[in-house]
Amino acid sequence: MKELHNVKIVTADPSALGLFGLAIITLVASSQKLGVTNGVSLVLPWAIFLGASAQLVACINDFKHNNTFGATAFGAYAFFWFAMGFTWIIQKGVLGEGLAAAADTKQLGFAFLGYLIFTMFMTIGAMETHKVLFSIFLFIDFLFLGLTMNSLGVMPELGHHIAAYSELIISLLSFYGCGAAVLNTHFGKVFLPVGKPFGIFKK
Repeated sequence: MKELHNVKIVTADPSALGLFGLAIITLVASSQKLGVTNGVSLVLPWAIFLGASAQLVACINDFKHNNTFGATAFGAYAFFWFAMGFTWIIQKGVLGEGLAAAADTKQLGFAFLGYLIFTMFMTIGAMETHKVLFSIFLFIDFLFLGLTMNSLGVMPELGHHIAAYSELIISLLSFYGCGAAVLNTHFGKVFLPVGKPFGIFKK
């Protein structure tokens, strides 16, 4: 009778890379929303390679960790940035002026609304991870609220400002979360505290 052996493949925690990708793209994108920079031409490569690709790599490796929450979060936001990059390509007329002219930004509003709903229940899940991650998700909620308002024409100027400042805060929190994930693991101790889970839903 053959003996069965279980082989454990050890992979590093991918959250630092995912948070770095999120930090970079939200920093660059918020600079445009805040009027510090203009246009999205040079936001596009960072959306594709950092916002999308880096988070997709984190997603795939979180699946290997059997981390449904992390994999779903990184995967969903990775595909969000792929979609936003493609949206900007369409709006700039790269795929034809007819397609650009027919674009209805209210359709974006409904996509943003869908992501707001998704992020709200992910925020509940983040409460039982750590407080830095919870804060990131909380401001992602505000980001999608602002984007939804702006795209659907519901107090669009207020929505734009909510989205712009939320996106900048997301970037700063994600840089901190990335640094904590790298340095806490590297030094084998709490170098940058991230806050304990709330302990409401999981003891």
